Amino acid sequence: MFNNAPMVNHIAAKDFEDEVSSRPTSPSGPPRERSPPDPCMPARLPSSGFIQREAERTAPKAVEAELERIRKSLEIPPPPSPKETEGEISQPNSPTASPRSKRKSFLDVLPSAFLAAKALRSASQSGGNGPWKVPEPYEILRAIERRDVMFLMEVRDRSFQSLVQKTGDVTPLIHAMRIEHTDMAIVLLGAFSRYINNLQDEDLEKAETKKLLKMLRINLKFAIDYGLQKQQKDLMASFLQTLIMSEGDSWILLQTADVAVALRQGTAGKPVHNAEAAVRSFATKSLGQADFIASLEDYIANATADLVMMAAWSLVLQVVKGEPLPTYYFARDDRVYRAFVERLEKHKDAIQSRIGRRLRWQLRVLESKLEGRNRTYRSKVELLTKELDEGEGI
Repeated sequence: MFNNAPMVNHIAAKDFEDEVSSRPTSPSGPPRERSPPDPCMPARLPSSGFIQREAERTAPKAVEAELERIRKSLEIPPPPSPKETEGEISQPNSPTASPRSKRKSFLDVLPSAFLAAKALRSASQSGGNGPWKVPEPYEILRAIERRDVMFLMEVRDRSFQSLVQKTGDVTPLIHAMRIEHTDMAIVLLGAFSRYINNLQDEDLEKAETKKLLKMLRINLKFAIDYGLQKQQKDLMASFLQTLIMSEGDSWILLQTADVAVALRQGTAGKPVHNAEAAVRSFATKSLGQADFIASLEDYIANATADLVMMAAWSLVLQVVKGEPLPTYYFARDDRVYRAFVERLEKHKDAIQSRIGRRLRWQLRVLESKLEGRNRTYRSKVELLTKELDEGEGI
């Protein structure tokens, strides 16, 4: 907001000289300082779909509350039952009715209004508890266009399959990317992650769950290819992370075993290069050939370092009795590194006495080169490559 009083007075003096001739053309005293601009963003209003659903839920209660207020203000007895109402209608009006009873006769419709309100409430409740209608594909696409987050969250909870189903050549996630609604793509990605995180071990054995996970992976791979094609690279790292999460432990354990074989061969096995190639080729061929994307490169480096540490520790567990590194720590900042260092310290005596020279050297390199938060994971992986892939080795 700005103080424009001097400019307003100047314009008024020019247009209405006869009215302001007796007044000075400039305000007396020092001019007020302009207030610094203080813009603010108003909170987003709920969507029309959410408002409609809330109205349908609260309307019966509001009608009953208003009728109850009127009844109490006029001292009218509670609404009679339908049988009592029929009995009163069949009886003729008494000629000796009091003025007060005549005043009530104007509100004879209230009992039926009460009954209508109850019917409305019961219909609303039965509609909410009845079978939920699965939305049509066009309804989901329309909700994305309108940014109707409430509707999408309801679909997520009631019919998750609708969020990953392909219609024609488009999925809801691809549609959000096509119209450049990044916020809606993030909402859908959050729904995918939530579904994966809530799965139990017994759910993974169900055919329906396997089918949904396959559809979810196809969605993410399409999104990665489309994002690379259209230079929409902001969510690439998140897409890859969710894709790896959807595979569960199987992919991580398989790649850990492959990298462990490369570690056994020393520098000739190029374990760091193999780990990075596994992460890059996991999603799509396009991702393996993609240009530099800062957030994506950092995630790939994080996953690469974690694979090498998990592979090295799996070799230690073949000789030393200990706990494996949790797979759910994978590619989540330095969680794997902290657990790795903690286990090295806990079993340092057994490692020193029972582990071979080459593996002990590899463990020391991993501990020293991946230490600290001042360097990016990309620079740490480059140091690992020089030591474990290109160094002299042992």
